[in-house]
Amino acid sequence: MSQKKIDKQMKQIEDKRAKGRIFKKDSSFLKTEENVFDVPTLKLLYTLSNKGFISELGGSISTGKEANVFYATGNEGEVAVKIYRINSSTFKAMDPYILKDPRFTHIRHSRKDIVFAWTQKEFQNLLRIGKAKIRAPKPITCDRNVLIMEFMGKDGAAYPSLKDIRMDDEDARRIYEQVIEDMRRMYVRASLVHADLSEYNILIDPENAEVIIIDVGQAVTLNHPNARDFLARDIENIKRFFKKYGISEETKDILERIKQKKEEDEIIELDEFDEEPVEPSESDEEEEEEEIGYDNIDDKRPNNTDK
Repeated sequence: MSQKKIDKQMKQIEDKRAKGRIFKKDSSFLKTEENVFDVPTLKLLYTLSNKGFISELGGSISTGKEANVFYATGNEGEVAVKIYRINSSTFKAMDPYILKDPRFTHIRHSRKDIVFAWTQKEFQNLLRIGKAKIRAPKPITCDRNVLIMEFMGKDGAAYPSLKDIRMDDEDARRIYEQVIEDMRRMYVRASLVHADLSEYNILIDPENAEVIIIDVGQAVTLNHPNARDFLARDIENIKRFFKKYGISEETKDILERIKQKKEEDEIIELDEFDEEPVEPSESDEEEEEEEIGYDNIDDKRPNNTDK
């Protein structure tokens, strides 16, 4: 695309922004605007706005290595808008989680396609986790590099993460048991391993002290070749955090608890997709992109998975 065409599109978008007042600007918004809101992303946000998913986009909730999360309001009330950065995402770090996921072996190895697939992967994982009766943000829609989901907070204030709450040993024990149970439900019911679980991506609802699992884009199915290693890492992260509250449990005992199937468990069938894949937005502008030179990946699924 020529620079002249880009400048023209940007002016048109800026004019729409000024007229429609879709964006509610504050200091945190302005700091991230240039890094996140490229032309295709802005066009997509306006498409989602026209469909009612977003009425006003507010300030930043969090900033990660691959994505920014913003507070917004829309036809579902308070929502969180997660925007994966196409140009600055550390997409090579996504390789072990998505290119070996049996649900996504068909994607091209380009930066754009990996980011788009990652966005859809988080949408699908949230669906499965919700079906497994684990509290997590309800996914609303996703398109390209944008995921809209339930806002985990109240009146614009996000719930605190586990690392930021103050609790005594008794509260810590109760929350620890909730986390282990959620890991069990994720494993047994949803056939998923979080693969990056820690105190940073667990929220606590201050009204009832319930555990909320977030940031599940990297979560993998049990037939992923690295699922066992990812689960072991999750267990060690949880053990490390709760050790300061006097909670100590052997890794093998935690693993046995996580794999334990209970009578009330309903197993979610693992299809390629839990819902039909989201069709690309009409605003999507085709761009040729070179494929990334990854090594060949073995796409074959294991015949059996330990449970």
